[in-house]
Amino acid sequence: MNIIKNINHLLFIALVPLSSCLDNPSPNERQGPEFFTPVLASSLQQETFPQLERNPMSKEGILLGKTLFYEPTLSQNGEVSCATCHAPDLAFSDGLALSDQGVSGKKLHRNSPPLFNLAWHKGLFWDGGAANLESLVFGPLTHPDEMAADLKEIIHYLNGSAQYTEMFEAAFETDSITSSLIGRALAQFVRSLISQDSKYDQWKRKEAIFDSSEIRGYQLYQKHCSSCHTEGLFTDLEYHNNGLDISYPNPTELEGIYLGRYRISFDEKDKGAFKTPSLRNIALTAPYMHDGRFVDLEEVLNHYEHGIKVNESLAPELKMGIQLNADERADLLAFLETLTDYKFINNKAYQK
Repeated sequence: MNIIKNINHLLFIALVPLSSCLDNPSPNERQGPEFFTPVLASSLQQETFPQLERNPMSKEGILLGKTLFYEPTLSQNGEVSCATCHAPDLAFSDGLALSDQGVSGKKLHRNSPPLFNLAWHKGLFWDGGAANLESLVFGPLTHPDEMAADLKEIIHYLNGSAQYTEMFEAAFETDSITSSLIGRALAQFVRSLISQDSKYDQWKRKEAIFDSSEIRGYQLYQKHCSSCHTEGLFTDLEYHNNGLDISYPNPTELEGIYLGRYRISFDEKDKGAFKTPSLRNIALTAPYMHDGRFVDLEEVLNHYEHGIKVNESLAPELKMGIQLNADERADLLAFLETLTDYKFINNKAYQK
């Protein structure tokens, strides 16, 4: 955040002499990117928004990132964009277990996760293999089964577009479009996707009322779910083995994709451990788990009741499972519905 203050301060100093000399400055006069920090709701329970000094958010950068996010021309066949697998009305997920919507038509090996509140994630992808959004975006952008983009061809295309050259100039004050700037712009847009105005949020702010079932469901969530799905972001941002499998196949050509966090950490306790997904917007993001194996939340609860496979790296909280009767299930599901953020999924600022 210091860089934003410094940049704005320098811009102010630079512009004062100019503004004092011109009574009617040109409306097209360049002022530099308009940096800003999103306002956070108290219910999100995050005191600060984590701006990056090397990639501070600006309105121009986010607009550029949004335009690139919806741009199918970036893909090898000109038909697949980031939004193909991350639709706003599904909280930027795709509703598929394993997407086959990429340029190759082949099924992927992991479920497309929703995109919101990722500014606070220190590890991205299901196994935390990407350190930040700036590096993450090049995974789907260049993967042969996703967008299969050639970065040199993308840069050539963007440099040939008057619209894009103008947008890059406005966002980054440069006439040199690079892959790094593409990553920074996309990261700014994705970082701007903040979900914090569900019925739950309004209830926490005393702007809405829970009925008795939703209150009981909230209490059940606190008892059975909150240790991993920590209130606020509704994820602890950690990796856990939740008993999906006994063993983990490791075909050489897939580079350990079924091993979970172990693929990154090489720590035995991380075998089969995957990132804790947020419960926010959970009613919109089926199917569930890293491979989309569960069609709906009833199947998820069935797994936690009697489907957990005990193994050496199983999260200790799950050794006894989660036992709920029919009424308790209904109450918990009622609470989970309150985490749907309709304002987020209908926010035109996030849409094409």
